[in-house]
Amino acid sequence: MLTDLDTTFAALADPTRRAILARLAAGEATVTELAAPFAMSQPAISKHLRVLERAGLVSRGRDAQRRPCRLEAAPLREATAWLAAYRDHWAERYQRLDALLDELRSAEEGQRDTGTPNRAAP
Repeated sequence: MLTDLDTTFAALADPTRRAILARLAAGEATVTELAAPFAMSQPAISKHLRVLERAGLVSRGRDAQRRPCRLEAAPLREATAWLAAYRDHWAERYQRLDALLDELRSAEEGQRDTGTPNRAAP
């Protein structure tokens, strides 16, 4: 699975490829349609599409003379699942930090209310 993730993240590393995926999320498109918003040639877009295809993020069909590209979500789900573990880890860390900050604020407010000087810890 790590090799698949490596390929997925490598494909997602390029902003043009991410923009292509965003466009394909709205529906299938041809290379000509995908190339339209970019200041690059169709062959350059085709190279990006080959990278996305190797990663399994895009597939190409055949509709008469039209070859529409489609978004394939499975690799994105795998990447999201892998990232979820880290998201959960950091969410737990942030919750602990929030609890500590709340505790420190409460202690500081208690010192202000009682007039006790705020001393630095040794």
